[in-house]
Amino acid sequence: MKLFIRLAAVVLALFSTAVLRAEKPVNTTFTGVAIKGYDPVAYFTDSKPVKGSSDFIHEWNGAEWRFASAAHRDLFKADPVKYAPQFGGYCAWAVSRGYTAGIDPDAWKIVNNRLYLNYNAKVQSQWAENIPDNISKAEENWPKILKN
Repeated sequence: MKLFIRLAAVVLALFSTAVLRAEKPVNTTFTGVAIKGYDPVAYFTDSKPVKGSSDFIHEWNGAEWRFASAAHRDLFKADPVKYAPQFGGYCAWAVSRGYTAGIDPDAWKIVNNRLYLNYNAKVQSQWAENIPDNISKAEENWPKILKN
C-alpha cells in the first residue's frame, strides 16, 4: 500500500509539473493583464511605450489588454494580430533560444510591422545583433514552447 501511495504521489507531481510548465499564449504574469498594462497600439502610433488605462480594456486571447484611449482600443479590436506583440508578449530573445522570459516595455522594436519585446535593454541589444536570424529561430521555437 505504501508503495502505491508513493508511486501515485510521484505520478501526480510529474503531471502537475508538466501542466505548470505549459506557457499561456499571452504573457500576463499573474495579473491577467498583457504586456504589463502597456498599450500595444501606442508602439505603432506614438513610436513609444505608453501605459494603458483600466478605462479602456479589451479581452483577447485569454488576456486583458489596456489602452491609452478608446481610439487605440478600437484599432486593436479591429485587428489584434496587427498590434499584439509577437510570441505572446514574451521576450523575443528568450523565445529565439527556446524558452520564455518576461519583458521590459521599454525594450522594444518594430520589424516588418510586427512588435517585438525583450527582457531589458541589454538583451534587446543582443537580439538586435542578428534580428532576422533571431526572429526565424523564435518563429520555429514558438509552437514548441506553447506545447510544453
